[in-house]
Amino acid sequence: MLAVVSLVVIVIIGLLVTRIATVAFTMTGMTLEHARFQARSAFTGTGFTTSEAEAVVSHPVRRRIVMVLMLVSGAGVVSVLGTLILTYAGVDSTGTGVRRTLVIVCALVALLWLARNDRVDQLLRRVIERALRRVADLDVRDYAALLHVRGHWRVVQLPVEEDDWIAARPIGRLRLPEEGVTVLGVERDDGTWHGAPSEELRLRTGDVVVLYGRQAILDDITDRVHGDTGDAAGERSRAWHAATPPAEVIERRPRRR
Repeated sequence: MLAVVSLVVIVIIGLLVTRIATVAFTMTGMTLEHARFQARSAFTGTGFTTSEAEAVVSHPVRRRIVMVLMLVSGAGVVSVLGTLILTYAGVDSTGTGVRRTLVIVCALVALLWLARNDRVDQLLRRVIERALRRVADLDVRDYAALLHVRGHWRVVQLPVEEDDWIAARPIGRLRLPEEGVTVLGVERDDGTWHGAPSEELRLRTGDVVVLYGRQAILDDITDRVHGDTGDAAGERSRAWHAATPPAEVIERRPRRR
């Protein structure tokens, strides 16, 4: 029975390792569903060419997690095979073999139930995340993926110059959210950073504004000049954004006149 117990322990360790890897992936910014898939894929050695897999390979912390999973999984396969051989090597009767098989099956079913239990999953994730924060620095998030900075979406830094449309104006008066653009922050020329700035913050020459939105709208804002011409371009963009169905917004851009 020692070999049977060893086999169950090895399976428990394998499940725990994939759970730890899943939590580690989520701490780098991956969604829970994608993190589970990538952890199980790396642990089992099953390769999938997906955008999520590319995001793992291109991220230094996630790449290290995958490398550890690959090393542990190699040792785990050998251990499972070895314990399986030992489990049935000393069997001297059919009854003994059946009993050991039943014990293994029951143990695996119980482990599967525990692994799929939501309360157990939440408890384990909290404990693992707390432990990982103490022993490792994994909070290196892939903000490009979190913000979907691909395709039509971009984050840009816009230096404020004297003749720019946004210069010498409070952020609220620009009405950028009505064009689908979010102001993530403003860096003053003295290095002061205003994250998620208030609508009352006035933009000054020398500031650097960080904007998030669709590439076409950001380009249009960058090209606007101070005065009536820029205001008219903003009104056209807001009217276009309000009248365009969401499914078409990412495919089109307002025409300049």
